[in-house]
Amino acid sequence: MSRVERALKVHVPATSANLGPGFDTLGIALAYGDELTVVTRPEPGATVTVIGVGDGEVDTDERNLVVRSAAFVFERLGREMPGMNIEARNRIPHGRGMGSSGSAIVAGVIIAAGLLAADPEHPIELDEAQIFAFATELEGHPDNVAPALFGGLTIAWTNEEGPRFKRLLVHRGVAPLVLVPTFTMSTEHARGLQPKQVPHEDAVFNVSRSALLIAALTQSPELMLEATEDRLHQNYRGAAMPATRDLIGSLRAHGHAAVVSGAGPSILVLSNGPAERLAAADLVEQIAPEWRVLTLAVDIKGATVEQIPVESAFSSRV
Repeated sequence: MSRVERALKVHVPATSANLGPGFDTLGIALAYGDELTVVTRPEPGATVTVIGVGDGEVDTDERNLVVRSAAFVFERLGREMPGMNIEARNRIPHGRGMGSSGSAIVAGVIIAAGLLAADPEHPIELDEAQIFAFATELEGHPDNVAPALFGGLTIAWTNEEGPRFKRLLVHRGVAPLVLVPTFTMSTEHARGLQPKQVPHEDAVFNVSRSALLIAALTQSPELMLEATEDRLHQNYRGAAMPATRDLIGSLRAHGHAAVVSGAGPSILVLSNGPAERLAAADLVEQIAPEWRVLTLAVDIKGATVEQIPVESAFSSRV
């Protein structure tokens, strides 16, 4: 790897997975993300400066998830990772079901891809399938990394050749609302609450709702409330986050398509237009004012990485 100093600017969006019935399959990118600036250095190792979410909480050296993800790619390709200084301006809440770990993994993978492509001596160009495969292997499942990488609505699955995805455009009438509580939820704990087997009728129910949800998100937002019904995972996790369960129940009783965002405890509301979204936000303000309300758009670009001049990377070096 060349020791020529290089700089990158990276953006990775937040995501919401499952979307109700699409367990471990469906995900959507949200226009609310993390921005990272990376400058390589002659000295090995990494120094991470965190601004915003995670400041004082996450690792700021080689143990940082972004750095570990980049190092994974370099190691797999038999290349030496350069030393780097990273400034991470984080907005995605941690432990709230908005894909923070998946986004950090995606950031690390595309940092590695950007640096490898810019190597003036021995460049390596990774295609989207390779980048997706690396990110999925690190995350363990593809439903969050797919929308983080590619934007929009994604259907993700795996076959004998590895992870696969299909990106779809979301109907312009779909208006997302994310409700963020003060408490967190471990994804591992949430997954542990689910049974290994479910009744046949519940499986059939979710197949029908997942198919309907694709139609609602891409063509017919007026079907969203019925399309977001689920019997596979949300009920089993409800006892571990009763405030989430109860607020979803109240929202749905008032006609709003509310679901657990990812593993929770945040809530995603997929409204049919701005007026319906405003009504949902007003209801939350009345019955659960302690929840943070984020009025968001669908991110259609996904993760981006660009080469920038080194001298413009930071106002002051780490």
